[in-house]
Amino acid sequence: MDRQTTPETMREHDVIDLLLRQHSLIRDLFDEVDRSQGDARKEAFARLLRLLAVHETAEEEIVHPFARRKLVDGESIIDSRLKEEHEAKEMLSRMDGMDTSTSEFSRQLQILRASVFAHAAAEERYEFAELRASTSQAERRALAVGVKAAEALAPTHPHAGVESAAANLLLGPPVAIMDRARDVIRKAMGKKTTGEESTE
Repeated sequence: MDRQTTPETMREHDVIDLLLRQHSLIRDLFDEVDRSQGDARKEAFARLLRLLAVHETAEEEIVHPFARRKLVDGESIIDSRLKEEHEAKEMLSRMDGMDTSTSEFSRQLQILRASVFAHAAAEERYEFAELRASTSQAERRALAVGVKAAEALAPTHPHAGVESAAANLLLGPPVAIMDRARDVIRKAMGKKTTGEESTE
């Protein structure tokens, strides 16, 4: 496995444990952005953006379609999560290019933080808990493979001086990052999924 992948997430073999670990990493990165200054704050926000992009895109491409079919009232549950994710993407787009040292950035960061944390709590309560209760260990392990493949696209702690083509895919405006992540995830999962339909 590429040494640039995030070790904290790669240990998890159950997709629910993996996603919960990623939620924890996202919370930690919000804290890091909040307390950092100057270039350190800019770099921490870039890592937060990469992780959010890959995490949300992996959920949209891999986890949500499965949950939509598997869960009782899956359509309603997933439609609500996708609406929340869309709102967060709009916030990220508004923050793109902002000077991270300004009070306006700090204000927008707190709004984004509240939105992302509320979304994560809703996922954990209404989607993840139900998925854990209604799936087998084998199903959750198979889903974890796909999410790990997505996570490998954007290491949240890249080694200094080491750049990869995959990492370069995740540079630029938030919308472009998510589009490129989606394309790569779909290609990576093409041989692992069985007729997965598009949810777009």
